[in-house]
Amino acid sequence: MTLPTLTAAAVRLREFTLGDVDALHRVYGDPEATRHLSFEPRSRDQVAEIIEGILARRADVPRTEYALAIERPDTVEVVGMARLALGDYRSGQIGFALRPDQWRKGLGRQSVELLLRLAFDHLSLHRVWGASAPENRASCQLMLSVGMVEEGRIRDHLRVNGQWRDSVVHSILEEEWHRRCGHPSPSRSGTPQPAVE
Repeated sequence: MTLPTLTAAAVRLREFTLGDVDALHRVYGDPEATRHLSFEPRSRDQVAEIIEGILARRADVPRTEYALAIERPDTVEVVGMARLALGDYRSGQIGFALRPDQWRKGLGRQSVELLLRLAFDHLSLHRVWGASAPENRASCQLMLSVGMVEEGRIRDHLRVNGQWRDSVVHSILEEEWHRRCGHPSPSRSGTPQPAVE
C-alpha cells in the first residue's frame, strides 16, 4: 500500500530515507529520549542499520510495518519516529519516540492520532495497542487522551539496562475509533471494511 498523506497541525509522518540517520540518532542515541523505551541508547552505526532494515521491510508484500519519520512541517526537520506493526487478527501495535526538546508540544499526541488514522481508516484494523513503562505517565496519559483504554500491566515484560521492567498496555478498537471520529461503526463480523484511499 502506498502511504497516504499523514499530516496534522504540527507533524507529518513520512517514509524514512537514508538521509535521516543523523536526525533519528539524535533521538535513539539520547539517554533521556530512550529512558522509558525498550532499548538502551543506540550508536550512529546502529541507527543506520535500523533505517536500512526499515527500508528493506518497506518492500515486503504484504507490508507488516510502518516505521515512519515524525517531521515538523514548519522546519522540515525529523524529530522522532512513529511505528505501527501489524499482527494477527487485524491488530497492530504502535510506538513512538521524540527528541526531548520536542516534548510537551503536542507532537506525540498528533503522531499517535495519525498512526490510529492509518491503522483504522486506511488499513481497516480491528484493534490497536501500545505498551509503555509505568513510570512514563506522560505516555500513559497521551494514550488515554486519544481514546485508548488501559488494559493492565505486563509484569517483567522487558529487560532493559540489566533490569526487568513492567509495561502498561492500552488499546483501542475500531468501533471506538470510528465513534470518536464520528464515522459509521464498522461491522463486528470480522470482515475487513474496504480501505479508504
